[in-house]
Amino acid sequence: MFFKKNNGFGYNPKILIAPLDWGLGHATRCIPIIHHLLNNGATVVVAADDAVKALLLLEFPHIEFLSLPGYKIYYSKQPKWLAATLLVQLPKLLLGVYKENRWLNKAVKSHGFSAIISDNRLGLFNKKVHSVYITHQLTIKASNHFTERLLQKTHYWFINKYTECWVPDNENENRLAGDLSHPEKRPVITVSYIGVLSRFEKTATEKKYDLLILLSGPEPQRTVFENILLQQLGTFEGRVLFIRGLPENNGLLHTSNKNIEVHNHLNAAGLNNALLQSKMIISRSGYTTIMDLMTLQQKAILVPTPGQTEQEYLGNYLLEKNIFYSTPQSSFILSDALTAAAGFPFYFMNTNTSVYKNVIAAFLEKLKK
Repeated sequence: MFFKKNNGFGYNPKILIAPLDWGLGHATRCIPIIHHLLNNGATVVVAADDAVKALLLLEFPHIEFLSLPGYKIYYSKQPKWLAATLLVQLPKLLLGVYKENRWLNKAVKSHGFSAIISDNRLGLFNKKVHSVYITHQLTIKASNHFTERLLQKTHYWFINKYTECWVPDNENENRLAGDLSHPEKRPVITVSYIGVLSRFEKTATEKKYDLLILLSGPEPQRTVFENILLQQLGTFEGRVLFIRGLPENNGLLHTSNKNIEVHNHLNAAGLNNALLQSKMIISRSGYTTIMDLMTLQQKAILVPTPGQTEQEYLGNYLLEKNIFYSTPQSSFILSDALTAAAGFPFYFMNTNTSVYKNVIAAFLEKLKK
């Protein structure tokens, strides 16, 4: 869609791609990678289920999909209980990792994959096949330094079972993820920074909407924030595009404000255009959304998912850098946020969104040899 066809590589590897199912960001940032692999002659197979499969199936209706259950982690309604809620689910998470690794071992034998690309799915490594792990969280933020170190060691234990690690951020200047992507100590395997990764392109587009709401992330907080926004948008006089982030949902959401246009989901081309048509965006501070907004150089108000330390860190980091305005959900007032954002500087750093293509070229060369 946004990528030029180029099948002159002369090699046809079969590559399995599997994104994590915590929100849709891991799936959407795989879209440019899938496009580039297809355009260079690779056969791509996607392993996913539920919303992740629904989203990628809209973008790639002609590629093969294998059923692979996600971890299905849920969040608490009360942020103070989030850590306890996740801790209770730890056995389920570890069991999911074990099961997906066993699933992969069988899939490698039956499908003959040349390589595996896992976006934050911990168990998709195989000693016989070149395996890539994608993550921007080489540091996992926690409430204290001890827990951060423990989480990082655990994460690295899994990362180091892969052949290499790709980090979607700039390596030196203009670091978009801050400490998350640039730890003091890296994993022992090869780490490649693949630049800001986005499925979108910036073009000159006439503004149509005063405000675009872009919801995403796990339940129940997605619905909690949706209800907050709908209540406060009741008297909003500007034109609003409300995207719920529900690719599997065909139901209609009715609002009393006739200025609000609602969609459950938009495909990549539609969302690319909608973002460019909007004067201001309100979204979560998920890292994939941040990369998309930076690529399009669109002004945004970020509202981190309560209790999600990664998003809270990114919101504060980008606010301090004058890149995006950020405010917590607990004290969110639409009118106040819009007023504050109107006087915010919004510094857009220069980003090179083609670095990943060079990394993929080197990756394909390794497979060819």
